[in-house]
Amino acid sequence: MALLTVSAALPQFRPPPCTPGGAAACQEAAPWQLAVLYASLLLNAVGAGGYRPCIVAFGADQFDESRAAERARSWGFFNWYYFCNGASMLVAVTAVVYVQDNVGWGWGLGVPAACMAASVAAFAAGYPAYRRLDPAGSPFTRLAQVVAAAARKRRLPAADVAAAALYENDDLDAPISMYGKLGHTDQLRCAARIASSATCCSSLSLSVFNEPRR
Repeated sequence: MALLTVSAALPQFRPPPCTPGGAAACQEAAPWQLAVLYASLLLNAVGAGGYRPCIVAFGADQFDESRAAERARSWGFFNWYYFCNGASMLVAVTAVVYVQDNVGWGWGLGVPAACMAASVAAFAAGYPAYRRLDPAGSPFTRLAQVVAAAARKRRLPAADVAAAALYENDDLDAPISMYGKLGHTDQLRCAARIASSATCCSSLSLSVFNEPRR
């Protein structure tokens, strides 16, 4: 955001102003000016894609769902999170656009950049108080285990899979599931065979695939 603000505020980062259809042809942006613009847009896209998927999960980690008081606080947190998210979008398409059109792009981008800097500072200030979980393995490994287990157990009748027969390992689940597990339902029963601890259609042991798969 800082780079995008600078490229919009400083005249050196954009071509000189001109009148379309005038006597003099409008000058195109220099390659380095376009490079700065595209780099700032790319960094914004990468940054948004990096932190947005983590906000909800990180926020959920801050509450102990086994306690009723913290469970109620988690509902309040998510209510405020989605409310502020929607309110920020409303401000972005109204007030910020008005500033950009009537005041200038420097202010229109500078105000959101300043707000983002303030939010980063607030996040860093509260870092010691956050509940942080250590990484518990690669998600790609677990996805590969699910695919392998589905291929090995594809002939297991789905009707023969009961909730008590689903594989569970509390020791392996502990790093990624602090407050319990999702209950078994009757939806997508065809996929229940993947998590079944039973073997089917092969004399080989499936213990290599007995990892958490939910």
